[in-house]
Amino acid sequence: MTLKDVKPAVMRCLVVPITLRLDRLHLTLQAAFGWTDSHLFEFLAGEGWHWGIPDPDNDFGHQPIDARKARLSDIVHETGAKTIHYLYDFGDSWDHVIKLEKWFDNTPTDGLPLLLDAAGRCPPEDVGGAPGYADYLDAIGDPTHPEHENMCLWGPQRFDPNVVDRAALEVAVNALSETWKPRRRTTRSK
Repeated sequence: MTLKDVKPAVMRCLVVPITLRLDRLHLTLQAAFGWTDSHLFEFLAGEGWHWGIPDPDNDFGHQPIDARKARLSDIVHETGAKTIHYLYDFGDSWDHVIKLEKWFDNTPTDGLPLLLDAAGRCPPEDVGGAPGYADYLDAIGDPTHPEHENMCLWGPQRFDPNVVDRAALEVAVNALSETWKPRRRTTRSK
């Protein structure tokens, strides 16, 4: 999957179970990209299908299907989509394009999700979406830029958009596998 309208490119390749609930897919994407899970999200596919966390105070004109009650397989079966959009942070509007390459029913889920590849560092939270990120990169890359000092203090120290801490992303994604592992029931002997 790739983060739209961002240069240098930010891409992640993951293996997830097709039966993964969408709220857990959201957490997987947060871990794989290095986001902080501080904002609302939605998955979009097909003609007008939206999945997210319903909000009774929603003023966006639609209520999403509850992501806690839907699975990735639901998107595939209900819409036939092979490309899904994951929108994170409605203010910054980070649009991730997810291309489903292969899926199999009835596959083991042990050890999943799994990060296969990563390129490009994820933009800092609340930087202002793709246009704000471009401005941020211009400012931190030019010591004569009027916002250079402020942006260097505001964002992560020594931010390099080309350097990915893949090991940290893998740890974050792998931790989800352990968290979601089915618990074995133990029987107490009498």
